[in-house]
Amino acid sequence: MTGSKPSSDPMTAPPTLARIEAAREELGERVLTTPVSRLSGLGVDNLLGTETQVELKLELLQRTGTFKVRGALLNVLALSGEELRRGVTTVSAGNHAIAVAFAARALGTTAKVVMPKSANPVRVAASRAYGAEVRLMEDVHQAFEESRRIEREEGRLFVHPFEGRLTALGTAGVGLEFIRQTSGAGLPGLDAVIVPIGGGGLCGGVANAVKRIDPDCQVIGVEPEGADTMHRSFAAGEPRSIESVNTIADSLGAPYAAPYTFALCRHFVDRARPWRSCSPTPSWRWSPLVPPPWRHWSGRWSRGCAVNGSG
Repeated sequence: MTGSKPSSDPMTAPPTLARIEAAREELGERVLTTPVSRLSGLGVDNLLGTETQVELKLELLQRTGTFKVRGALLNVLALSGEELRRGVTTVSAGNHAIAVAFAARALGTTAKVVMPKSANPVRVAASRAYGAEVRLMEDVHQAFEESRRIEREEGRLFVHPFEGRLTALGTAGVGLEFIRQTSGAGLPGLDAVIVPIGGGGLCGGVANAVKRIDPDCQVIGVEPEGADTMHRSFAAGEPRSIESVNTIADSLGAPYAAPYTFALCRHFVDRARPWRSCSPTPSWRWSPLVPPPWRHWSGRWSRGCAVNGSG
């Protein structure tokens, strides 16, 4: 899908490499440079062959447990003193809510986060542990409406879970680190990067950074079939929404694609592919022998990689 013309408006144009580097420097030690680890074992060899190497960017080791804290911190760092006094709000199935709660506490403001009642109780508890007030709604559509109501009535900044320039700058830092960690100093670089898509904030930001450093590296977004908003949006040529979300991957259940993130993905992502996710059962466990989404592509990559994250 790469090749569509990006906006020239400085407020909506994709961040440049220099701006991505500056944003990562601004975050400093507030976030971690998470490690890269090679996925190996008999199951991987059987699925992909011994010539393919898979490198994982382990954002699950990031502060709060996901990449979301990068964009959340950049959004809150940009607030004026008066805006900090009023606080922030957001909507999330969990990971972004935790990140916004963390960022609010770290930078001296307050957060009201809205989550669907189906949210994992552990994530709800973590949001509260970081000091956020949590409100639970019937579904993600109602959760968005409630968060926007809080924004209007209380004057809080709405920190979008996947849309916006600052959010994309945060996620671009993941791609920046990943490429630098896997190239140079005798390393051959990457043939492809595979990124999960929820709303597309992670995928768009990572793709922007990757393509600016290595235009020949493929970027492939993967999203659940029951929440394939980006795949549908690519097919339509414009952002689309879905009536309901149906996937075990609750953190990838965005109900719509948003304009800025869609434009990033459309310009920098080579392909967006739906993936049939598992249905939860009492005995459900992840297994390295279960075909991962990249198993369905026939390209013979010498070094592929995947970003651990959601959204």
